[in-house]
Amino acid sequence: MLDKNGIAQRIAREIRDGYYVNLGIGIPTLVANYIPDGINVVLQSENGLLGMGPFPFEGEEDADLINAGKQTITTLPGSSIFDSALSFGMIRSQKIDLTILGAMEVSENGDIANWKIPGKMVKGMGGAMDLVASAKNIIVAMQHVNKAGESKLLPKCTLPLTGVKCIKKVVTELAVLDVLPEGGFRLIERAPGVSVDFIRQATLGKLFADDDVPEMVF
Repeated sequence: MLDKNGIAQRIAREIRDGYYVNLGIGIPTLVANYIPDGINVVLQSENGLLGMGPFPFEGEEDADLINAGKQTITTLPGSSIFDSALSFGMIRSQKIDLTILGAMEVSENGDIANWKIPGKMVKGMGGAMDLVASAKNIIVAMQHVNKAGESKLLPKCTLPLTGVKCIKKVVTELAVLDVLPEGGFRLIERAPGVSVDFIRQATLGKLFADDDVPEMVF
């Protein structure tokens, strides 16, 4: 079973040379620490930054350099800082190759709910709706089950939706799953020490899996 850093490290393997990548709030921000060596990737933040680096070491933070989640970050040589209007222009014109988002729920049809729990105070949707409507490829980084042990991979989302039929892949502490165009989750990798049967029990949405699904490789 993976921790949050393990989820981020596995997702980093999906990034290709030359990609422009947007990292959402939460687990996705950790992906910046695991960009594979030897590839050129540009990380974008919707608050107006192109060219993010890994998180700063303690004592080296610059309070003026933050990502969309208000975490202090670093910049790489050649990075650019601009207003959010230009940033959202990049997103809406589909200049982003890959978006990595957190989620509260994902449905077997690729719907995502990641911004609101009814009855709880939230600051707003932020850039999530623009990202899911415009991104060429979206991967979700999330916990497979909630604190009560209930599955977050569902036949149908129960929370207010952010986007419909937009998620391509989900990486959790238990598994890597593709979202099939015809509906359903395809189990393609399992976390070290986690069985296929355990993943089946933790997934309420339709799950397709072979008996010999390989373990994740880092």
